[in-house]
Amino acid sequence: MLRDEQNLERGFRILMDQYQERLYWHIRRLVVGHDDANDVVQNAFVKVFRGIRGFEGKSKLYTWMYRIATNEAITFLQKKSRMAATSIDNEEIDLAARLRADAHFDGEEAEVQLQRALHELPEKQRLVFNLRYFDEMNYQDMSEVLGTSVGALKASYHHAVKKIERYVREVGSNY
Repeated sequence: MLRDEQNLERGFRILMDQYQERLYWHIRRLVVGHDDANDVVQNAFVKVFRGIRGFEGKSKLYTWMYRIATNEAITFLQKKSRMAATSIDNEEIDLAARLRADAHFDGEEAEVQLQRALHELPEKQRLVFNLRYFDEMNYQDMSEVLGTSVGALKASYHHAVKKIERYVREVGSNY
């Protein structure tokens, strides 16, 4: 039994080494802040560790982990939105201020605009855009992570791109 526990811990350390950074950036694009992203990643890995014995191999391991991480990020955002009492305008200003003040964000104005545009998207479109554009995940893997059909994902991505383009055009014309 002790040997099994040692193998489990060794295997889990390998998983963390291989996927921690990818999951961090996936979550970071959803929750924006570095500290929040670290907390969500930690919670996700705790759930992965607790659930790894129940992993049946019906999906790829990384899509299973992405699903856990995505669900943790969504839960975090839902809790945060319930607790927040700020207006949309204040949130947008706060987002830009947090991005610029964050030592881990080295973005230029275009990146800030993209993050603002992403912040305006409905949650599902933002998730789909992040997985496809930033994580370069194919639609089949996204389907496993999000539990949505490939066709619906393609439509969500298309709508997200159009909304981002419209937002960038409108904001760009204001400068």
